[in-house]
Amino acid sequence: MARVEMLEKILPKFVAIVETRQDIEVELFPEEELALGMAVPKRISEFTTARACARAALRKLGLPAAPIPNGERGEPEWPIGVVGSITHCEHYRACAVSHAHRVLTLGIDAEPNAALRSGLIDDIARPEELPMLRRLASEPSEIHWDRLLFSAKESVYKAWFPLARRWLGFEDAIVEIDPKQGTFHAKLLVEGPSLADARPKATRDMPLDTSVSTGASLQGFTGRWIVDDGIVATAIALTQR
Repeated sequence: MARVEMLEKILPKFVAIVETRQDIEVELFPEEELALGMAVPKRISEFTTARACARAALRKLGLPAAPIPNGERGEPEWPIGVVGSITHCEHYRACAVSHAHRVLTLGIDAEPNAALRSGLIDDIARPEELPMLRRLASEPSEIHWDRLLFSAKESVYKAWFPLARRWLGFEDAIVEIDPKQGTFHAKLLVEGPSLADARPKATRDMPLDTSVSTGASLQGFTGRWIVDDGIVATAIALTQR
């Protein structure tokens, strides 16, 4: 039986996913080498392995390998007709891609299932989110909920930026985590981009915020999360009709 990738459990079936826990060597395109600049070896390994995952994911879509350089804020720039997201943390790299006619935007993030360093939560969590974190932490669990909140907000930003093309801070969204359903919802506190040309829909695999409608501005995201083998992962897929 084929191995089921961790992210395959929380993303729609038509999203191509490639994950690895080992670094992979692959020859980079010139545009990708330019993005690395004078990077240190650790960064080079992360970047190169992520691009290897991206090429494998594109092959799953029936597409050829293509350069994935960095954009203005370090985001991966995908070939025309493709949307995608990349994540990497210690001992884990992953890429998720889809045809743009199926998915409007993707955001994935992976983190070690470990507590954030002391004081960092003050930079990440809004006051409205602290009672939720205390409530979740009061129940027996091996999940580090502060790290999950961080990961969810990272996925929110990655899904947001291709649509809005502007910064979104940790303080610009309130995230509510559902520990039983394995979902989270992010309510945007800033004006979102118009979705007049997009037709988002809910699917059995990835329910979306029903407040997002044709012609409206984006008000939030709904995503899924999973904790497996020491990794916290979050994912958002805003799908098209």
